[in-house]
Amino acid sequence: MGAEDANLLARVAGGDLGHPLEELYDRYAGRLYGLGLRLLGDPGLAEELVQETFVRLWQSAGRHDPQRGSVASFVFTIARRLAIDLQRRPSSRPFAELEADQGPARDPGDAIDQLLVGLNVRDALDSLPDGQREVLELLYLQDLTQRQVADRVGVPLGTVKTRAFYGLRALRQTLRARDIDV
Repeated sequence: MGAEDANLLARVAGGDLGHPLEELYDRYAGRLYGLGLRLLGDPGLAEELVQETFVRLWQSAGRHDPQRGSVASFVFTIARRLAIDLQRRPSSRPFAELEADQGPARDPGDAIDQLLVGLNVRDALDSLPDGQREVLELLYLQDLTQRQVADRVGVPLGTVKTRAFYGLRALRQTLRARDIDV
């Protein structure tokens, strides 16, 4: 779906605001709305987040660089900035909250930052050769030992260690290229 999303966004950047933008909306609006509800706590603000995210997506579609991240990362980065702006906007908070100074407000950017890092890690994992990706997923996502991975994949333990070493090195380089500290 990543290549399809990138193609759709490229068409939006080229001025096609019909089907490509509608398709991107269908793919992301529900997740953006859910995220908006969680972060902003208000259905109206969640709807505003979705609408404004797609306006900004349309305006900035030409700035997406597939080498720096997926379309999903691009969309949620836009949403992150907007959620922070909406959260900080005085008219977005209930009147009682404005009167009572209840310490530091929760930053909606934190949850989106975690989501973006996760998306970038997933994209980086997907860019690895199959053997390296499989070993890293088994080691770190399924929490298997190197011996268990060797048995499951059917390769010698030394091969698992080599794939893990080179996979982690490539993953680190890919994430650094996307400005994610590792």
